[in-house]
Amino acid sequence: MTVDAAPESRRDSMLAKIEELHAEQTKAVEAGGKYITRHKERGKLTARERIELLVDEGSAFLELMPLAGWGKDFAVGASLVTGIGVVEGVECMIVANDPTVKGGALNPWSVKKNFRALDIAAENNLPTVNLTESGGADLPTQSEIFIPGGRGFRDLTRSSARKVPTVSVVFGNSTAGGAYVPGMSDYVIMVKEQAKVFLAGPPLVKMATGEETDDESLGGAEMHSRISGSSDFLAVDERDAIRIARRVVARLNWRKRGAVPTPGLTTYAEPDLDPDDLLDLIPTDLKEPFDPREAILRIVDGTSADNGVAFDEFKPLYGTSLCVGWASLHGQPIGILANARGVLMSEEAQKAAQFIQLANQKDTPLLFLHNTTGYMVGKDYEQGGIIKHGAQMINAVSNSKVPHLTVIMGASYGAGNYGMNGRAYDPRFLFTWPGAKSAVMGPQQLAGVLEIVARESAEKKGQVFDADGFVAVREMVEGMVEEQSLPYFLSGMVYDDGVIDPRDTRTVLGICLSVINNQPIEGEMNFGVFRL
Repeated sequence: MTVDAAPESRRDSMLAKIEELHAEQTKAVEAGGKYITRHKERGKLTARERIELLVDEGSAFLELMPLAGWGKDFAVGASLVTGIGVVEGVECMIVANDPTVKGGALNPWSVKKNFRALDIAAENNLPTVNLTESGGADLPTQSEIFIPGGRGFRDLTRSSARKVPTVSVVFGNSTAGGAYVPGMSDYVIMVKEQAKVFLAGPPLVKMATGEETDDESLGGAEMHSRISGSSDFLAVDERDAIRIARRVVARLNWRKRGAVPTPGLTTYAEPDLDPDDLLDLIPTDLKEPFDPREAILRIVDGTSADNGVAFDEFKPLYGTSLCVGWASLHGQPIGILANARGVLMSEEAQKAAQFIQLANQKDTPLLFLHNTTGYMVGKDYEQGGIIKHGAQMINAVSNSKVPHLTVIMGASYGAGNYGMNGRAYDPRFLFTWPGAKSAVMGPQQLAGVLEIVARESAEKKGQVFDADGFVAVREMVEGMVEEQSLPYFLSGMVYDDGVIDPRDTRTVLGICLSVINNQPIEGEMNFGVFRL
């Protein structure tokens, strides 16, 4: 493979990006600052410590959206820890309030993050475990939270109606809207002398009714366990509460509805090529080309006596800017679409549409690996039908019913983001690599377009275009677009499910493929009208 930069240069550049990623993720872990120490001095566990005790020993916890709220006026992580963990052998969506950040109060980004977690749980048929300790809404931003926030309670009850259980473990205050989380859950565990669950605390009760009361009699764990019946189990401390939660999940009689590997049978081989080599292959300069096949062979299952081929490419001589084919990942059959040279032309779009139909015909999940500058523009391409061919690809992506997974490896610009199953097309999971960028177009291109428009506008008015004066405008636009296309900015907006180390891609995707098998996989053959 021909590359523009030496492998060691690419490795150094990617390692620097990964180090920066770890620094940003640490901000979420340490978001509580001095309040973490105060919290522990009270004998309480942090949100991540609670999760660590909840999940099965030695199993992975796939944290989702850890950078939610990045670059905003709130702590990184949005006072919430979410992710997928295995509890007593059952894959669960876990949502834990971080009480060290403003008492676990929910801000607008917490709400977006929680909604995304609930969507993942619903799409993949996952029981939900809420580790609850929250003062409710962040009052200064209540106008952004109150109206949409009710959806969280709606989704909990709908989950129960689908026979997908919900569990709430209450460790501390669960006030106002926060009280409805245990109120709407199927199973509720409260920690003695810590849990406080009420719609209004003693001060508000006095203001509203004139009644004087105290926390314990108004909403304490013992009261709810002995009198109101809002608690199903009274735990003596936090560890006991987590023990009880694990026993509740163990008794759910939960079974996956999708494909389940045969116990004790090794159905896949590790990649033929070392995933660590991804650091040498993938440039952080998006203008440098790279062969996605090299990345694919370091992510998918390797060759074995059973199959002999790690990646079976489909239509390799047609539409060569898009590489598509079949592989398996942790034993799960999968179809892959990966951008090879950035731009998508008519041949690539038609090839993709056919391939997506084939995947739906045989109920096979799809993995989209982005490195695209978008669909090709120009007179010849417009006359050749690039719009209708791009529309065929987007039609296929939009109406495909098999689960989609997306990884933005490099560039993801323009309508190429849509055709390659970006966030707007509801992939089951979407992750980003640290050097990736996503925007309507590149910073230089966007600024250049604005300059052309400004120049033409001045000429139409009979004015002289101030090229020197536009330099500052161009620099401002380029800087703004560059910042807003970075993975941390996009992850902060909850436009992905996390920024990941490229070397972890296989493991992350393996967890996701296991999760999607909680539902049967059924393809769609009715794609509507393809404009031919």
